[in-house]
Amino acid sequence: MNLTDLPYLLIGIFSGITSGLFGIGGGMVIVPAMLVLNESSHHAIGISILQMIFAAIFGSYINYKKKNLNIKDGIFIGLGGLLGASFSGILLKFLNDISLTAIFLCVSCIFFIKYAFGVKENTVKSERSVLQKNIILFIAGAFTGIFAISLGIGGGLLIAPILAYFLGYDSKKVVSLSLFFVIFASISGVLSLSNSGVIDHVVIHKGIIVGIASMIGVFIGIKIIEKMQISSHRKILLCIYALSIFGTTHSLLKKLGIISF
Repeated sequence: MNLTDLPYLLIGIFSGITSGLFGIGGGMVIVPAMLVLNESSHHAIGISILQMIFAAIFGSYINYKKKNLNIKDGIFIGLGGLLGASFSGILLKFLNDISLTAIFLCVSCIFFIKYAFGVKENTVKSERSVLQKNIILFIAGAFTGIFAISLGIGGGLLIAPILAYFLGYDSKKVVSLSLFFVIFASISGVLSLSNSGVIDHVVIHKGIIVGIASMIGVFIGIKIIEKMQISSHRKILLCIYALSIFGTTHSLLKKLGIISF
């Protein structure tokens, strides 16, 4: 490890904090950050997915110890994510660097708008049978896994609105389940990307550095959320979206040759 690894350590810690706070894998932070560091979109996604394993497992362990995680619900979400993410490597074969960056930017903008203007804090809990609930959990995991892992964002931010709107889960429950979902999706994603040749020795080296650093951030993030008010929680999430959109926009314009700095 040398000085050139320092940015990756700092990015890992910051992404880990977002994982602990919002139940995400950290890709909304890591992918645009890697692009700013001149990594290709494929490498940025590979690094992001690899570090998610560290952040998600460690964060879920802490949430379980604090009794904030429902394992039964998490298993159904995870199995769906495992299935969906297994197709991620196939999708990446048909998309070039610019296309991936553009798709990530579009997803970021859509969910930024959704959280900024469309999220209701008080969701009426739907009365559903256990079977219906489990089916929704599985489908939500599969749908999120197939798209999110291909974009290197883990899926926590994509799956959270589904759990809130369709099952009426509160924010704390959503965070713990989203992070648990990332374990399954990221492991499946790493296997899929490895088979597709996206993950090489460079990605492994940088991914491990970011991943270990993210564990420190996860611990900090979970400590913060225990004392944070919901309104403050949402404002910080919107700031993270804005930073992600800014970084990705800059990278896309640079790849298109519109700007050179």
